[in-house]
Amino acid sequence: MSRSGYYKWRGRAKDTPANRQEILGLVKAAHEAHPSHGYRWIHAFLVRENGITASPEYIRQAFRFLGIASKTKHKVRNNPRKVRDTYPNLIFSTWETVDRPRQVIVSDMCAFWTRFRFYELVLYIDVFTKQILGHGLTDKRGLPKIYYDGLNKAISKLEGLDGEPVVFHTDQGSVYTSMEYNKIIKERSLVRSCSRAGKPTDNPVSESLNGWIKEEMFLDFKLYDADDPVAVINEYIKFYNAKRPSYSLGYDTPDNFYRRFMNGEIERKDTFKDRALDEKPKCTRKNL
Repeated sequence: MSRSGYYKWRGRAKDTPANRQEILGLVKAAHEAHPSHGYRWIHAFLVRENGITASPEYIRQAFRFLGIASKTKHKVRNNPRKVRDTYPNLIFSTWETVDRPRQVIVSDMCAFWTRFRFYELVLYIDVFTKQILGHGLTDKRGLPKIYYDGLNKAISKLEGLDGEPVVFHTDQGSVYTSMEYNKIIKERSLVRSCSRAGKPTDNPVSESLNGWIKEEMFLDFKLYDADDPVAVINEYIKFYNAKRPSYSLGYDTPDNFYRRFMNGEIERKDTFKDRALDEKPKCTRKNL
């Protein structure tokens, strides 16, 4: 246990209620007379009216034992989601099961200001090797062309797959879910996957890398003051793939990690096909 929790326990009053059944009866009667109040109010009420020595936590446990709760109209209700997702989520929290290059490709758009103008950058990233397979860049807001440019570059690098399916995962942005965009994906036999609406944590690889990439471009490559931001971004992407050590790859570079796998130096684990899809985050499942 934590140190603060230990000292809180040590300083807690040691007196245990002498008559448990009597207190349960008082709690039940107080709840029936005042059903709109919770255990803290009931505790204060019983201390004042009946002089009980039990703690608020004891009254909370009594509520739980009796199966009662306040009947306030302001309760938070977890209603089921009414949003219909365009495509199913085929990943959820099983990203660590990806076991080969070009098995799962993710994409997302990030926007930023340089000293002179605004840019939108779309990246297509291989989840296993962390390589940037394609990108699109524009200084015009909401230009769909950059999504198509990056997609075509990424598709051109889907070699050596032996007919195995490629999962393409994005959020539910307007271009990503458009008919024309997904027509290209369908022609290339890519399996479509989407994050749930309003759930950026369903695409953690892209969201995390976008943050790091923007930070490195501005701090290390001086993108903000660059006279030619397009050239700087192209230079950075080459550096990222060929020279940037990645923590998740054991500080190998994306291009070299891909080369090692294709040469048989990295064992394939075949874990992706056995992934168990679950909407609950791993930390929640562990606690449960």
